Amino acid sequence: MHPAKSVIFFTTSSGAGYGLLFALILGNILSALPTYPYFLLSAYAVSFVLIGCGLLSSTFHLGHPERAWRALSQWRSSWLSREGVLAVLTFVPAGIYASYLIFFSEEYFLSIEIIGVIAVVCCVSTVYCTAMIYASLKTVHAWSNWRVPAGYLLLSLTTGCVILSALMFFWGYQASFISVFAVALLLISAAWKHSYWQFLDRSKSASSPESATGLGEFGKVRQFEVPHTEANYLNKEMGFVVARKHSVRLRQIVFVCAFFVPAILLMLTLMLGAIGAGFAAGISIVSLAMGILVERWLFFAEAKHTVNLYYGAHEA
Repeated sequence: MHPAKSVIFFTTSSGAGYGLLFALILGNILSALPTYPYFLLSAYAVSFVLIGCGLLSSTFHLGHPERAWRALSQWRSSWLSREGVLAVLTFVPAGIYASYLIFFSEEYFLSIEIIGVIAVVCCVSTVYCTAMIYASLKTVHAWSNWRVPAGYLLLSLTTGCVILSALMFFWGYQASFISVFAVALLLISAAWKHSYWQFLDRSKSASSPESATGLGEFGKVRQFEVPHTEANYLNKEMGFVVARKHSVRLRQIVFVCAFFVPAILLMLTLMLGAIGAGFAAGISIVSLAMGILVERWLFFAEAKHTVNLYYGAHEA
Protein backbone atom coordinates (compact mmCIF):
# COMPACT_ATOMS: atom_id res chain seq x y z
CA MET A 1 0.00 0.00 0.00
CA HIS A 2 1.17 3.53 -0.72
CA PRO A 3 2.27 5.22 2.55
CA ALA A 4 0.49 8.60 2.67
CA LYS A 5 2.44 11.13 4.74
CA SER A 6 -0.73 12.68 6.18
CA VAL A 7 -2.03 9.32 7.43
CA ILE A 8 1.37 8.39 8.88
CA PHE A 9 1.51 11.65 10.81
CA PHE A 10 -2.14 11.30 11.86
CA THR A 11 -1.76 7.82 13.34
CA THR A 12 1.53 8.58 15.12
CA SER A 13 0.66 12.05 16.44
CA SER A 14 -2.88 11.29 17.60
CA GLY A 15 -1.76 7.93 18.98
CA ALA A 16 0.92 9.61 21.09
CA GLY A 17 -1.58 12.26 22.21
CA TYR A 18 -4.20 9.74 23.31
CA GLY A 19 -1.53 7.64 25.02
CA LEU A 20 -0.30 10.68 26.96
CA LEU A 21 -3.86 11.70 27.82
CA PHE A 22 -4.63 8.17 29.02
CA ALA A 23 -1.50 8.07 31.20
CA LEU A 24 -2.17 11.53 32.62
CA ILE A 25 -5.78 10.93 33.58
CA LEU A 26 -5.17 7.46 34.98
CA GLY A 27 -2.11 8.71 36.86
CA ASN A 28 -4.13 11.57 38.35
CA ILE A 29 -6.99 9.26 39.35
CA LEU A 30 -4.50 6.96 41.11
CA SER A 31 -2.72 9.97 42.70
CA ALA A 32 0.54 8.87 41.10
CA LEU A 33 1.36 12.19 39.41
CA PRO A 34 2.14 15.71 40.65
CA THR A 35 -0.80 18.09 41.03
CA TYR A 36 1.16 21.27 40.30
CA PRO A 37 -1.18 23.32 38.06
CA TYR A 38 1.47 24.47 35.57
CA PHE A 39 2.76 20.93 35.10
CA LEU A 40 -0.76 19.68 34.50
CA LEU A 41 -1.51 22.58 32.15
CA SER A 42 1.56 21.89 30.02
CA ALA A 43 1.05 18.11 29.99
CA TYR A 44 -2.62 18.25 29.01
CA ALA A 45 -1.85 20.98 26.47
CA VAL A 46 0.77 18.76 24.81
CA SER A 47 -1.68 15.85 24.62
CA PHE A 48 -4.45 18.00 23.12
CA VAL A 49 -2.06 19.58 20.59
CA LEU A 50 -0.78 16.16 19.48
CA ILE A 51 -4.34 14.88 19.08
CA GLY A 52 -5.53 18.03 17.31
CA CYS A 53 -2.60 18.12 14.87
CA GLY A 54 -3.06 14.44 14.10
CA LEU A 55 -6.77 14.76 13.44
CA LEU A 56 -6.24 17.84 11.29
CA SER A 57 -3.57 16.13 9.18
CA SER A 58 -5.92 13.20 8.50
CA THR A 59 -8.15 15.48 6.43
CA PHE A 60 -5.30 16.23 4.02
CA HIS A 61 -5.61 12.72 2.59
CA LEU A 62 -9.18 13.37 1.50
CA GLY A 63 -10.09 14.53 -1.97
CA HIS A 64 -12.40 17.16 -0.46
CA PRO A 65 -11.20 17.98 3.10
CA GLU A 66 -14.04 20.45 3.54
CA ARG A 67 -16.46 17.50 3.50
CA ALA A 68 -14.67 15.60 6.27
CA TRP A 69 -17.52 16.31 8.69
CA ARG A 70 -19.80 14.07 6.63
CA ALA A 71 -17.78 11.02 7.65
CA LEU A 72 -19.16 11.38 11.17
CA SER A 73 -22.65 10.35 10.02
CA GLN A 74 -21.67 6.78 9.07
CA TRP A 75 -20.77 5.56 12.58
CA ARG A 76 -23.14 2.57 12.36
CA SER A 77 -21.07 0.87 9.66
CA SER A 78 -17.71 2.63 9.38
CA TRP A 79 -14.77 2.34 11.76
CA LEU A 80 -13.40 5.59 10.34
CA SER A 81 -16.63 7.35 11.24
CA ARG A 82 -16.63 5.80 14.73
CA GLU A 83 -13.06 6.97 15.21
CA GLY A 84 -14.05 10.49 14.17
CA VAL A 85 -17.06 10.60 16.48
CA LEU A 86 -15.10 9.28 19.48
CA ALA A 87 -12.19 11.63 18.76
CA VAL A 88 -14.54 14.59 19.07
CA LEU A 89 -16.41 13.22 22.08
CA THR A 90 -13.18 12.49 23.97
CA PHE A 91 -12.42 16.20 24.21
CA VAL A 92 -15.52 16.73 26.38
CA PRO A 93 -14.78 14.51 29.43
CA ALA A 94 -11.01 14.98 29.03
CA GLY A 95 -11.38 18.76 28.88
CA ILE A 96 -13.69 18.83 31.91
CA TYR A 97 -11.38 16.59 33.94
CA ALA A 98 -8.23 18.52 32.99
CA SER A 99 -9.87 21.88 33.75
CA TYR A 100 -11.01 20.66 37.15
CA LEU A 101 -7.54 19.44 38.11
CA ILE A 102 -5.85 22.64 36.98
CA PHE A 103 -8.28 25.17 38.48
CA PHE A 104 -10.25 23.40 41.23
CA SER A 105 -8.02 20.61 42.50
CA GLU A 106 -8.52 21.65 46.15
CA GLU A 107 -12.09 20.37 46.14
CA TYR A 108 -12.91 16.69 45.72
CA PHE A 109 -15.96 15.37 43.93
CA LEU A 110 -16.60 11.71 43.19
CA SER A 111 -18.32 12.70 39.95
CA ILE A 112 -15.06 14.14 38.57
CA GLU A 113 -13.40 10.76 39.01
CA ILE A 114 -16.22 9.18 37.00
CA ILE A 115 -15.67 11.75 34.26
CA GLY A 116 -11.98 10.85 34.28
CA VAL A 117 -12.77 7.16 33.86
CA ILE A 118 -15.07 8.00 30.95
CA ALA A 119 -12.25 9.99 29.34
CA VAL A 120 -9.86 7.04 29.76
CA VAL A 121 -12.35 4.69 28.12
CA CYS A 122 -12.81 7.17 25.27
CA CYS A 123 -9.05 7.36 24.70
CA VAL A 124 -8.75 3.58 24.44
CA SER A 125 -11.84 3.31 22.26
CA THR A 126 -10.64 6.01 19.85
CA VAL A 127 -7.24 4.39 19.30
CA TYR A 128 -8.93 1.00 18.90
CA CYS A 129 -11.26 2.41 16.23
CA THR A 130 -8.28 3.92 14.41
CA ALA A 131 -6.63 0.50 14.33
CA MET A 132 -9.83 -1.20 13.20
CA ILE A 133 -9.99 1.06 10.14
CA TYR A 134 -7.16 -1.14 8.86
CA ALA A 135 -7.75 -4.39 10.75
CA SER A 136 -11.27 -4.65 9.33
CA LEU A 137 -9.96 -4.83 5.74
CA LYS A 138 -9.98 -8.55 4.93
CA THR A 139 -8.43 -7.77 1.53
CA VAL A 140 -5.12 -6.85 3.24
CA HIS A 141 -3.52 -9.88 4.87
CA ALA A 142 -0.98 -7.81 6.83
CA TRP A 143 -3.74 -5.85 8.56
CA SER A 144 -6.62 -8.27 9.00
CA ASN A 145 -5.45 -9.81 12.29
CA TRP A 146 -5.54 -9.12 16.03
CA ARG A 147 -1.91 -7.92 16.08
CA VAL A 148 -2.85 -4.61 14.49
CA PRO A 149 -5.24 -3.21 17.16
CA ALA A 150 -3.03 -4.65 19.90
CA GLY A 151 -0.02 -2.89 18.40
CA TYR A 152 -1.79 0.44 17.96
CA LEU A 153 -2.92 0.43 21.59
CA LEU A 154 0.49 -0.66 22.85
CA LEU A 155 2.47 1.90 20.85
CA SER A 156 0.03 4.65 21.81
CA LEU A 157 0.50 4.00 25.53
CA THR A 158 4.26 3.55 25.11
CA THR A 159 4.81 6.86 23.34
CA GLY A 160 2.50 8.59 25.81
CA CYS A 161 4.46 7.31 28.82
CA VAL A 162 7.82 8.29 27.30
CA ILE A 163 6.52 11.83 26.72
CA LEU A 164 5.07 11.97 30.23
CA SER A 165 8.41 10.90 31.70
CA ALA A 166 10.19 13.70 29.84
CA LEU A 167 7.62 16.27 30.94
CA MET A 168 8.06 15.28 34.58
CA PHE A 169 11.85 15.64 34.35
CA PHE A 170 11.39 18.99 32.61
CA TRP A 171 9.39 20.28 35.59
CA GLY A 172 11.92 18.91 38.07
CA TYR A 173 9.93 15.91 39.31
CA GLN A 174 11.32 12.46 39.94
CA ALA A 175 9.89 10.15 37.27
CA SER A 176 11.45 6.84 38.30
CA PHE A 177 8.20 4.88 38.31
CA ILE A 178 7.03 6.32 34.98
CA SER A 179 10.47 5.75 33.41
CA VAL A 180 10.62 2.11 34.51
CA PHE A 181 7.07 1.55 33.29
CA ALA A 182 7.92 3.19 29.95
CA VAL A 183 11.02 0.98 29.58
CA ALA A 184 8.90 -2.11 30.21
CA LEU A 185 6.42 -0.94 27.57
CA LEU A 186 9.24 -0.28 25.08
CA LEU A 187 10.57 -3.82 25.51
CA ILE A 188 7.07 -5.29 25.19
CA SER A 189 6.52 -3.19 22.07
CA ALA A 190 9.78 -4.48 20.58
CA ALA A 191 8.67 -8.06 21.23
CA TRP A 192 5.27 -7.36 19.68
CA LYS A 193 6.82 -5.80 16.59
CA HIS A 194 9.17 -8.75 16.17
CA SER A 195 6.19 -11.10 16.41
CA TYR A 196 4.23 -9.04 13.88
CA TRP A 197 7.04 -9.06 11.34
CA GLN A 198 7.54 -12.80 11.81
CA PHE A 199 3.84 -13.20 11.05
CA LEU A 200 4.26 -11.22 7.82
CA ASP A 201 7.33 -13.21 6.75
CA ARG A 202 5.97 -16.67 7.57
CA SER A 203 2.37 -16.39 6.41
CA LYS A 204 0.57 -15.28 3.30
CA SER A 205 -2.95 -14.43 2.26
CA ALA A 206 -5.37 -17.21 1.38
CA SER A 207 -6.11 -15.29 -1.81
CA SER A 208 -4.20 -16.24 -4.95
CA PRO A 209 -4.58 -15.79 -8.72
CA GLU A 210 -6.38 -19.13 -8.71
CA SER A 211 -8.90 -18.15 -6.00
CA ALA A 212 -9.30 -14.61 -7.35
CA THR A 213 -10.22 -15.81 -10.84
CA GLY A 214 -12.03 -18.97 -9.79
CA LEU A 215 -9.89 -21.00 -12.18
CA GLY A 216 -7.89 -22.91 -9.57
CA GLU A 217 -9.55 -26.22 -10.48
CA PHE A 218 -7.82 -26.07 -13.86
CA GLY A 219 -4.32 -25.66 -12.42
CA LYS A 220 -1.84 -22.81 -12.09
CA VAL A 221 -3.12 -19.45 -13.35
CA ARG A 222 -0.74 -17.21 -15.30
CA GLN A 223 -1.39 -13.73 -16.59
CA PHE A 224 -1.76 -13.76 -20.38
CA GLU A 225 -1.81 -10.00 -20.89
CA VAL A 226 -1.68 -6.92 -18.64
CA PRO A 227 -5.07 -5.23 -18.05
CA HIS A 228 -3.91 -1.91 -19.49
CA THR A 229 -0.78 -0.27 -20.87
CA GLU A 230 -0.37 2.49 -18.28
CA ALA A 231 -0.38 2.61 -14.49
CA ASN A 232 -3.63 3.65 -12.85
CA TYR A 233 -4.79 4.71 -9.39
CA LEU A 234 -4.91 1.14 -8.09
CA ASN A 235 -1.33 0.49 -9.19
CA LYS A 236 -0.17 3.58 -7.34
CA GLU A 237 -2.17 3.23 -4.12
CA MET A 238 -2.51 -0.57 -3.79
CA GLY A 239 0.55 -1.77 -5.70
CA PHE A 240 3.31 0.00 -3.78
CA VAL A 241 6.24 -2.36 -3.20
CA VAL A 242 9.23 -1.89 -0.89
CA ALA A 243 12.38 -3.85 -1.73
CA ARG A 244 13.23 -6.65 0.69
CA LYS A 245 16.71 -5.30 1.43
CA HIS A 246 15.25 -1.88 2.25
CA SER A 247 12.58 -3.47 4.41
CA VAL A 248 15.19 -5.32 6.49
CA ARG A 249 17.25 -2.17 6.98
CA LEU A 250 14.22 -0.10 7.96
CA ARG A 251 13.12 -2.75 10.45
CA GLN A 252 16.52 -2.52 12.09
CA ILE A 253 16.16 1.25 12.30
CA VAL A 254 12.78 0.81 14.01
CA PHE A 255 14.19 -1.53 16.64
CA VAL A 256 17.12 0.78 17.38
CA CYS A 257 15.43 4.19 17.25
CA ALA A 258 11.94 3.35 18.49
CA PHE A 259 12.69 0.81 21.21
CA PHE A 260 16.29 0.22 22.28
CA VAL A 261 17.71 3.77 22.31
CA PRO A 262 14.72 5.24 24.24
CA ALA A 263 14.86 2.32 26.69
CA ILE A 264 18.58 2.85 27.36
CA LEU A 265 18.16 6.62 27.73
CA LEU A 266 15.25 6.25 30.15
CA MET A 267 17.28 3.81 32.24
CA LEU A 268 20.06 6.40 32.33
CA THR A 269 17.63 8.96 33.73
CA LEU A 270 17.51 6.87 36.91
CA MET A 271 21.24 7.41 37.44
CA LEU A 272 21.71 10.99 36.25
CA GLY A 273 21.06 14.31 37.92
CA ALA A 274 18.08 16.50 37.16
CA ILE A 275 19.61 18.26 34.14
CA GLY A 276 21.18 15.13 32.68
CA ALA A 277 17.99 13.12 33.22
CA GLY A 278 15.88 15.78 31.50
CA PHE A 279 18.25 15.90 28.55
CA ALA A 280 18.29 12.09 28.20
CA ALA A 281 14.48 11.95 28.40
CA GLY A 282 14.20 14.64 25.73
CA ILE A 283 16.52 12.76 23.37
CA SER A 284 14.50 9.59 23.97
CA ILE A 285 11.41 11.37 22.59
CA VAL A 286 13.28 12.43 19.45
CA SER A 287 14.60 8.91 18.88
CA LEU A 288 11.19 7.37 19.56
CA ALA A 289 9.46 9.77 17.16
CA MET A 290 11.89 8.93 14.36
CA GLY A 291 11.49 5.20 14.95
CA ILE A 292 7.70 5.27 15.16
CA LEU A 293 7.44 7.24 11.92
CA VAL A 294 9.54 4.60 10.16
CA GLU A 295 7.50 1.83 11.80
CA ARG A 296 4.25 3.36 10.58
CA TRP A 297 5.68 3.89 7.07
CA LEU A 298 6.54 0.18 6.95
CA PHE A 299 3.08 -0.70 8.27
CA PHE A 300 1.63 0.67 5.05
CA ALA A 301 4.48 -0.09 2.64
CA GLU A 302 4.65 -3.81 3.50
CA ALA A 303 0.89 -4.35 3.22
CA LYS A 304 -0.34 -6.00 0.02
CA HIS A 305 -3.87 -5.62 -1.31
CA THR A 306 -5.50 -8.58 -3.07
CA VAL A 307 -6.39 -6.36 -6.04
CA ASN A 308 -2.75 -6.74 -7.13
CA LEU A 309 -3.53 -10.34 -8.13
CA TYR A 310 -5.31 -8.95 -11.17
CA TYR A 311 -2.19 -7.04 -12.16
CA GLY A 312 0.26 -9.92 -12.22
CA ALA A 313 1.14 -10.44 -8.54
CA HIS A 314 1.68 -14.07 -7.56
CA GLU A 315 0.43 -13.62 -3.99
CA ALA A 316 -1.36 -11.04 -1.85
